[in-house]
Amino acid sequence: MLIDPRKIAVAIAGFCAFLNLYSPQALLPALAREFGVGAAEISAIMTASTLAIALTAPFTGAIADVLGRKRVITAATFAVVLPMAGAALAQDVTALIAWRFLQGLLLPPIFAVAVAYIGDEWPPAQVAGVAGIYITGSSIGGFCGRFVPGLLGDLVGWRGAFLALAGLSLLSAIVLALLLPREKNFVRSEGLAASARQMLRHLKNPQLLATYAIGFGVLFNFIAVFTYVSFHLAAPPYNFSSTLLGTVFMTYLVGAIVSPMTGWAIARLGRRPFILAVIAAWVAGALLMLAAPIAAIIAGLVLCAACGMLAQTISTGYVTATAKAGRSSAVGLYVTSFYIGGSMGAFLPGLAWNSAGWPAAVAMVVAMLAVMALIAALAYRGTTV
Repeated sequence: MLIDPRKIAVAIAGFCAFLNLYSPQALLPALAREFGVGAAEISAIMTASTLAIALTAPFTGAIADVLGRKRVITAATFAVVLPMAGAALAQDVTALIAWRFLQGLLLPPIFAVAVAYIGDEWPPAQVAGVAGIYITGSSIGGFCGRFVPGLLGDLVGWRGAFLALAGLSLLSAIVLALLLPREKNFVRSEGLAASARQMLRHLKNPQLLATYAIGFGVLFNFIAVFTYVSFHLAAPPYNFSSTLLGTVFMTYLVGAIVSPMTGWAIARLGRRPFILAVIAAWVAGALLMLAAPIAAIIAGLVLCAACGMLAQTISTGYVTATAKAGRSSAVGLYVTSFYIGGSMGAFLPGLAWNSAGWPAAVAMVVAMLAVMALIAALAYRGTTV
């Protein structure tokens, strides 16, 4: 059977976006030491990019509804190389935050529009499965964006690590441009004003609103766990180096394995029972990370990574299946909610960390999961696709 190049292309789009988004995470303790700031302060470089994404995602979707999918995706994958290289040359935290903010502005044209492309180009029954392939690429990109800088940070320093990611991003952009075909089923919007009106209609859809709220919680928990576990493991008695912290993020790869199974699971279990089971397992993983042994923490991270990727695949697939028109703007609104959650996941658990350490950060994650479960239980009654 021939491999569909479109599937490879959407996986590369996810890879490129998340390679850049999470690149500082394994280096946060080292960056905090170099610039003489605390955990909450250096985590602002994570907040800067996620906030930029949240601010621009709906408008990116509206623009893509007018200009078309491939044109926007490929332009953004090339442009994102610049702020990655700029971050490598930053002389202080303020400059690093500025480059990260610019980087965040360029990421929604990649992943928000890629998800809309999936919704346009594949039949509804196949969307969840192809979204799983996209999430697989995202999880591999997220892993490489953490592991490669963590490894290179000890070998050549964080600046060299960021430059290496800039080169990898450029290579990904070239391959994506070659493999991604121009969209065939795209229905162009009548203009930005019409696309804006469509966004307002999305905000009146209770199913989409519930999915946006769940998306908020997904990235809140992801950022909270994978940011503050670095500080937890860098401190005594663990004293992990940047290389070891990067290796810990191998747990992220489990998402690449489980995400393609989402369509199969939804077809057999139904969306509501499946996402509630995923959230329950996610709670178990978060609580497991409170144990002292490294093995327990790693097992908890594996559960958190797997459940987070499954929840993200369920949500993104449902947005594209629910929005029959203006899919880019519908996905853009989801991305906005998702990354507002990510911004809060970098900021609020930092306050909890400063006041009561790792247990307080984990408690905040568990509370968010409880809210997500309540929303899913109420909003997804009767849904099967």
